Amino acid sequence: MKEIYLDNNATTRVDDAVFEEMRPYFCELYGNPSSMHYFGGQVQSKVTEARKRVADLLGATPEEIIFTACGTESDNTAIRSALEVMPERRHIITSRVEHPAILSFCRELASKGYSVTEIGVDGAGRLNMDEYKQAIDDNTAIVSLMWANNETGVIFPVEEAAAIAKRHGAQFHTDAVQTVGKIPVNMASSKIDMLSVSGHKLHAPKGIGALYVRKGTPFKPLIVGGHQEKNRRAGTENTAAIIALGKACQLAGEFMEFENTVVKAKCERLEKELMAAIPHAQVNGGGAERLPNTTSIAFEFVEGEAILLLLSELGICASSGSACTSGSLEPSHVLRAMGVPFTCAHGSVRFSLSRYTTDAEIDAVVKELPPIIARLRQMSPFGREFLK
Repeated sequence: MKEIYLDNNATTRVDDAVFEEMRPYFCELYGNPSSMHYFGGQVQSKVTEARKRVADLLGATPEEIIFTACGTESDNTAIRSALEVMPERRHIITSRVEHPAILSFCRELASKGYSVTEIGVDGAGRLNMDEYKQAIDDNTAIVSLMWANNETGVIFPVEEAAAIAKRHGAQFHTDAVQTVGKIPVNMASSKIDMLSVSGHKLHAPKGIGALYVRKGTPFKPLIVGGHQEKNRRAGTENTAAIIALGKACQLAGEFMEFENTVVKAKCERLEKELMAAIPHAQVNGGGAERLPNTTSIAFEFVEGEAILLLLSELGICASSGSACTSGSLEPSHVLRAMGVPFTCAHGSVRFSLSRYTTDAEIDAVVKELPPIIARLRQMSPFGREFLK
């Protein structure tokens, strides 16, 4: 059975060109890039190239890029660093719809005496900017707001939020793991201090990430030991994965227009045709500016887990939300924060496309999903009663 993979916000396949770029650095060019000899030096040159490729995609300079193990490490590093360089400030601002990498960490910090404000969103998932402006003050050390939501694709006004943070002397960080490679990012013209990247969201392997730190931003490392990453992140470099991330970023820049035209058109068609074919459904985040590859649709009177299982039996892979919260029977914290009705929130499915998604795959989902929803509604006493 050939799978139809529409869960690219959870993870992406490694691009063939990315795999080929990293392949020699396992068994042939396996030197330590920090070594003095030529065997390590030739690896170091590829790490340097990768750093530039990441920087180019972000509109940054290579010196502003720190390689990490994942987006979660980048997120944690940014927040902890800001708290350490401004110990007199004890306030953190984030949002109610952040990824667990941010939200769980901030709530842990709240249990240790820090003040944490979680900004709300409206029914379309848009950040409440008035609430944000009222919450920030001169005790705020860091504001951490995602650039785009992983479940709904809704884009936040992070540039505006960063400028407000600067006026209060706070650092601003954005979790951009869903953004980078999908929409243009230019740190050279931005007020953002720190930005997180995750390789496996843009066709690089798992286990590699990056943290952009604007030149001149006070910074304290999370991992201390050797002198790697200019003393900003200790540990022998994961060279093959770093090289892969660099290649993936190069390709992401080349495919940016494709992402925002071809992929966007396929996503919009999927959404439009499913909404036309299935009654009692709504688009989560509909009306808000969203990523070109993401649609989250809530189907009333059915369970999202049942939808996913029946789709999976047909080889169709989708998600009910974040992969990091799969297995939970509770409605998504993102949808709860948006005020999505309980009867809809439990039946929400996220489809996230990539440049590999085909029109035939979209056709298959449009064909198979409506009868699945109808069947599940007939099996549900509440659904049968309501839909009479």
